[in-house]
Amino acid sequence: MTRPLTSDPPVRGLVAPNPSPLTGAGTNTWIVGGSSLVVIDPGPDDPAHLAAILGVVSPGQRIDLIVVTHAHLDHSALAPHLAARTGAPVHAFGGATEGRSRVMQGLADSLAVQGEGLDHRFTPDRRLADADLLTGPDWDLRALHTPGHLGGHLCLALGDTLFSGDHVMGWSTSIVSPPDGDMTDYMASLHRLAQARWSRFLPGHGDPVADPARRLAELIAHRQGRETQILAMLSEGPARIAELTARIYAGTPSHLLPAAARNVLAHLVDLASRKLVTARPSLAPDAEFRLA
Repeated sequence: MTRPLTSDPPVRGLVAPNPSPLTGAGTNTWIVGGSSLVVIDPGPDDPAHLAAILGVVSPGQRIDLIVVTHAHLDHSALAPHLAARTGAPVHAFGGATEGRSRVMQGLADSLAVQGEGLDHRFTPDRRLADADLLTGPDWDLRALHTPGHLGGHLCLALGDTLFSGDHVMGWSTSIVSPPDGDMTDYMASLHRLAQARWSRFLPGHGDPVADPARRLAELIAHRQGRETQILAMLSEGPARIAELTARIYAGTPSHLLPAAARNVLAHLVDLASRKLVTARPSLAPDAEFRLA
């Protein structure tokens, strides 16, 4: 079922049938335009969702463009099938591992923990860089490279509306999982978005965010609070990720603790890069961390 959100230009939303603890009700697919349509985040490889997207195309309309915010399977896997049915080119920053920071590139071989759901087969037809502009008869989309959740993550600005992908969501915080996710980059991207004035965010999961400035401030404060917690615990003595995770996320359901541990690791990598903590014998998920 589509959710009509605006009429100038038209913006409609579809929710893919992939609910889970990490996707909420499912992945949001956004369809923008009147006669010439752009589909943002086709979603998971699901025939029913493909049929739903094609079903919203009325006579006199056509899908001319497909944009993927990042190469996670729940956002990108349907893109080649939609492209095959419509002939529309697929735009994105790049493949699943592109855009990684230098720190994460160095850690990629040694880190046993990897982000879940990478779409290693994904290759866009055309690559988008920061500030690239896509235009249609009644819409202009500006790409913003917002690494953090994934190195190649993009947001897309439609005037003062932002399609925020998985970088900013209202229902949950984003997973930042090294080496695919980078907390240093994630925080920088949050601060970058906070410098602009937005009317609303249309995220990759969950409902529209009606007060973007407030939500960005909440997310920044949340991450800074986690950092403060970690530093306070390490001030009591060295600790490993499992111990820190158990204390910080006390009461969290057990099936969500692996994702929580990856967020803790992301903070520790960031803190290590800022020379606030050290890892022994080396920076790795099983290391012992202490204050520098």
